Amino acid sequence: MADIKHLSMAELEAGLNFIRQSPRDQGDLELIARRPRDDERETLEAGRLDLQSGLEGDNWITRGSKRTPDGTAHPDMQITLMNSRVIALMAGDKERWPLAGDQLYVNLDLSAENLPAGTRLALGTAVIEVSAQPHTGCAKFVARFGVDAQKFVNSPEGKQLHLRGINARVIQSGTIQVGDLVRKI
Repeated sequence: MADIKHLSMAELEAGLNFIRQSPRDQGDLELIARRPRDDERETLEAGRLDLQSGLEGDNWITRGSKRTPDGTAHPDMQITLMNSRVIALMAGDKERWPLAGDQLYVNLDLSAENLPAGTRLALGTAVIEVSAQPHTGCAKFVARFGVDAQKFVNSPEGKQLHLRGINARVIQSGTIQVGDLVRKI
């Protein structure tokens, strides 16, 4: 495997203009990745979003959360979305996108202004709702994409633009596939 280059802050900031040009009302689902077990990723051409389990086959429900008092899965962190332009900048090769740990990679403006908590998105036959739970980079994110990447996504502007992504929950079960439109409803 080739050496992985972590981008500098200047290189990351140079990509902000392109990221800001993400579609606001409707975009594309570019990649689906489920996490069957910790540190494992499977990319899918199609999947099912379920009211109870989130992305079927993903470990969200069994992994639990540090943000709930009893350690159970957090209902507002069932599905994670990341802007495909952001991950393409940081990861480069599309094969590395799933390392971010998100499930859905979309070409859509995920900013707080465009998609405040409560906004509903239709994709395939499913509907999800953006939650208020923040999504920030962790130690694994730093190891995979670099310290500057974490500083970039967690900067004041990075947080406003939700560069690290957003959390959501399933409102209507349904099937999704790569290439589906993702649209605000």
